[in-house]
Amino acid sequence: MSNRLKTFLLAIGAGMAIGMGSIVYLTMENKVIGALLFTVGLYTIVLNGLALFTGKVGYVVCQDCKTDYCSELCIIWTGNLVGTGICAALISFSRVSSLREVAIKVSEVKLSDNLLSIFILAIFCGILMYVAVEGFKQKGQPLILFLCVSTFILCGFEHCVANMFYFILAGEFTLKALLYLLVMTAGNSIGGMLIPLIKLERIKQS
Repeated sequence: MSNRLKTFLLAIGAGMAIGMGSIVYLTMENKVIGALLFTVGLYTIVLNGLALFTGKVGYVVCQDCKTDYCSELCIIWTGNLVGTGICAALISFSRVSSLREVAIKVSEVKLSDNLLSIFILAIFCGILMYVAVEGFKQKGQPLILFLCVSTFILCGFEHCVANMFYFILAGEFTLKALLYLLVMTAGNSIGGMLIPLIKLERIKQS
């Protein structure tokens, strides 16, 4: 199996994991509990070495060959989209397909927002995603995942992969939704790279 295909499959798995976390969030009336349980998706990803765009993009800063890594990130983004699509399609044939109504409401809030707001909220999400993944890598403790992920959800920050799932399940995956996802992706990317850039600059100055 080629490395690109392996990456793509790992990305599909990550997309499905985020989809499952999103299902939990949509199911819960208590949003605090829903936000905490959403983290099961990211925990599944880091525990099994799956490829999530928002968990990988921050590390582009420390790559020797940034072109190859950016190419890999494009594969991961696409795989995440496929994974969330598969998850949304499967759930639509189940008895909890009524979650589509909740997803529609969530999607309407996001798609009625302006792009600058979406971009800013996505930057903050990117920062927290990097802190979550790097914190887990360094300490191996899941608590940092639960803290960071639940924080970005409760604050209303924008996560491009989770929103892929919401838009697809809601039947709102239009050109407008794709534009919004790309803006979220840009924001998540910038946010994810901020701390690594600061750390790299500190190393250069020491």
